[in-house]
Amino acid sequence: MTRRITRNREDAEDAAQECFLNAFVHLKNFDGRSKFATWLTRIAINAALVKLRKNRGAREVHIDEPSPSFEPATQREFWCDAPDPEETCSLRERKRIVQPAISGLRPRTRNVVELIHLEEHSIRETAQILAISIGAVKTRMFQAKIALLRMPLLQSVGSSNRASAT
Repeated sequence: MTRRITRNREDAEDAAQECFLNAFVHLKNFDGRSKFATWLTRIAINAALVKLRKNRGAREVHIDEPSPSFEPATQREFWCDAPDPEETCSLRERKRIVQPAISGLRPRTRNVVELIHLEEHSIRETAQILAISIGAVKTRMFQAKIALLRMPLLQSVGSSNRASAT
């Protein structure tokens, strides 16, 4: 989660370390109203956002201003939001596998999955677009997850990913 937010491995590692430290310090404040993973994820998101805010001024380089250091302008680091080639290839491969599976879902369920995951609408926006309740959107997403997990194409991909991870 921290890597997705910071888009930088080193900053993500720093944010993750800060997250675990904060979680340890405030563990006694965890009241159990949510799952522990949800609580920890929220701490990770906050730590990553704090890291971004701290680095915001340090990452901006104005081309018109002379370099404050003695290094030539060609050696400056420029911030780029574009995904690296490895991420692009990975995303393309996932789309190639998942797209046919999503196409195999029932139309009502498929619409919800496409709006939320492909077009990146929130649950509330999806409910408004489809003129259904938020609960109906959540139910259809749950049904989609179950249906996708049962598809043979994705079961073979999931088992090969688990095998390579061990």
